[in-house]
Amino acid sequence: MRTRREAGFLLARARTNGETMTTVWTLAALWFALALFASLCSAYLRISTALAEIVVGIGAQFLLGALIGAAVLGADEPWIKFLAGAGAIMLTFLAGAELDPVVFRQKWKEATAVGIASFLLPFLGCTAAAYWLLGWGAAASWLAGIAMSTTSVAVVYAVMLEYGFNKTSYGKTILAACFITDLGTVLALGFIFAPFDWKTLVFAAVAVAVFAVMPWLTTHLFKRHGDKPSELEAKYLLLILFALGALAAWAGSEAVLPAYVLGMLLAGSVGRDHALIRRLRTLTLGLMTPFYFIRAGSFVSIPDLVAAPAAFLLMLVMKVAAKCIGVYPVTKLHGSKNQEAIYTTLMMSTGLTFGTISALFGLSNGIVDQAQYSALVAAVIASAVIPTLIANAFFLPRHLLPKHAEAVQEDA
Repeated sequence: MRTRREAGFLLARARTNGETMTTVWTLAALWFALALFASLCSAYLRISTALAEIVVGIGAQFLLGALIGAAVLGADEPWIKFLAGAGAIMLTFLAGAELDPVVFRQKWKEATAVGIASFLLPFLGCTAAAYWLLGWGAAASWLAGIAMSTTSVAVVYAVMLEYGFNKTSYGKTILAACFITDLGTVLALGFIFAPFDWKTLVFAAVAVAVFAVMPWLTTHLFKRHGDKPSELEAKYLLLILFALGALAAWAGSEAVLPAYVLGMLLAGSVGRDHALIRRLRTLTLGLMTPFYFIRAGSFVSIPDLVAAPAAFLLMLVMKVAAKCIGVYPVTKLHGSKNQEAIYTTLMMSTGLTFGTISALFGLSNGIVDQAQYSALVAAVIASAVIPTLIANAFFLPRHLLPKHAEAVQEDA
């Protein structure tokens, strides 16, 4: 009798596991179908793949959600959240690795000035708008300012990569300015809201120790064991990035910050290994980032925005206006031509990664309510789409494109 019960239990568990895996594979096929559709739209419309994936995520959630159900995309499934988070970490790391230390040393004044202006004016302007115009509480208003102050390293890097600017001094300077902006965002979030306790000290101490030893260790390890079919380099980097991510999450910080710093520190070694960078891009852009960008788009509720658009529109307009007022004069002061200055300003107006992270932090800790969170996330995602579309359609500085990227654009 006991054997029959055990056999029945095992059979039921196997059937449940089979149904679970069927759901997983079906969801995976659906997400990659959306990713493939986004890539085709990107090619035909000549827009960034990242932006196409965001827009496809918005449309898919709206259409499929209305026809089948709100949970049809499974955006909160643990494995989808993991792949999306891993995509953000890897894309941020690659963005850091693309920074040229020589260019940063040459352009550090411009990058720092643009980065500070890009953070400070939107932070103060959007905080004031949320408090005085929308009537939000002080804590919610500060969080709105933080979420709107960001520049998306993920979106900017994807665009730089798409057009080949990542290989130019111009593109590397923009990426350096993005780092300064988001560093200000993370510090503001930490000083205003995040608790400073012994976990924070442990995280800071371990991170500093890892950052100190990584350039030396990575160079020697890759020189001795690298360039083999086992892909030791990728496994090693994923281990360090995920371990630092786990430590950051445990301390109440964000996993993407140590990833970006680590990428910058390894720019002189990993960043110069073009074959390794290509393999990491294939892994990141082919597998991980579609989940990140499509998932970010799926969080936008079109009916809610249509019903109450005031907060969303005000935050979006205030962010872009403050970025323009702050960044454009600084770029002109450092000798940029008008087209380059406008393109830089619009790129610095984008937001996604740290903006959504900050908004989610506020929702999880009761700083903002669901309606405020929806408005902030929608404004953040719109700032990733609208300025970039305008920049690439009307102000793309083609004279700064690498020759091979220019050829690609002409053949497209």
